[in-house]
Amino acid sequence: MDAYDEGSHARHGRTGSGVPGGSAPALPPDPPDPAPAGPAAQDDPRPSTAPPPPDPLSPDAGSPPPDADPSPSEPRTGVAALPLRHRIVAAVALGTVAVVVCVHIGMTFLHVAPANTVSKEHAEAVEDWIYPEFEQNWKLFAPNPLQQNISVQVRAEVLTPDGGVRTTGWYDLSAEDGRAIDGNPLPSHTQQNELRRAWDFLVATHDGENRPVGMRGTLAESYLRRIMVMRLDRSDAAGPGGVVDRVQVRSRTADVPPPEWSEEEVSTKPVYRTLPWWPVPEDEARGGIG
Repeated sequence: MDAYDEGSHARHGRTGSGVPGGSAPALPPDPPDPAPAGPAAQDDPRPSTAPPPPDPLSPDAGSPPPDADPSPSEPRTGVAALPLRHRIVAAVALGTVAVVVCVHIGMTFLHVAPANTVSKEHAEAVEDWIYPEFEQNWKLFAPNPLQQNISVQVRAEVLTPDGGVRTTGWYDLSAEDGRAIDGNPLPSHTQQNELRRAWDFLVATHDGENRPVGMRGTLAESYLRRIMVMRLDRSDAAGPGGVVDRVQVRSRTADVPPPEWSEEEVSTKPVYRTLPWWPVPEDEARGGIG
């Protein structure tokens, strides 16, 4: 047989493998993927399309999908959790408190501010709001602090059940407040200031003859009288069946003794200022509050 016979497979001609221009033999097809084990894989002839499990070391392994809500709704707390009716009540209460606070700040400003058109026009309303509970004074900043001990005392005329009248002894109310404050780390505002401020208010609105000056003087007397009757009622000054008919107030003022190293000499003899008897209205006679 001729070596150049086209049917011979012993040798390749010029167009055989390894010669330029010749066609390369076809590559064998890829081997099929091994079938997964298990009965489910045998029933489903389609190739598996499930994504591979996430890599636990990947930084995106624990991140939520982009369309997930990062802030799930939380239960309401506070006022928002109340029923509608309660929320309305709370809103009304807060509004009322805010209005009262604004009015108080405005009244206090008009009271301490220099005289102006508004304060002059509404002077009576401002004074009724401020005195006596919210009176302002600047004694804390006085260059010469008080150097006197002032105590307020009271006595009463009591109508007894048998129709008689008796006069009690003097009750030293300032001393009672002092005993309540002594050793008390948190004394009340009433124990510290009620009696003292009431007496200062009366002195500032009365002349040297103990006569009231204007409407404020009358208001000061009424305020101090109510305090006196309430204190007497707490001490049971009237006794069983008795009624307080009149009260009389006085002050005892004594200079504070100077320290031992001082050469200053002052008199420690007390000075008394006694007010006239005040009749007690019937609606106040049994406790001071009408």
